Amino acid sequence: MSEQPEIASHAPFPTEVKEGEKYMWCACGRSQNQPFCDGSHKGTGFSPVAYTAPKDKIVFFCGCKQTGSAPICDGTHSSLDEE
Repeated sequence: MSEQPEIASHAPFPTEVKEGEKYMWCACGRSQNQPFCDGSHKGTGFSPVAYTAPKDKIVFFCGCKQTGSAPICDGTHSSLDEE
């Protein structure tokens, strides 16, 4: 069985991004700087996912770490059990 990411949030993280800037999305769910990577994935099989903003806008970064369209929320969190 492959390692599963920790669920950081059962909701997305709305984040204002700036055109051309690169953001590193936390894929492991362990970062204390959600939704961004803080290096907490070290020693796991996870790596952050780079996102470069195509324009100034609000992006909904996935918080449950289960999205099929990483790093953007695809609504998967709505089908997860909250513990």
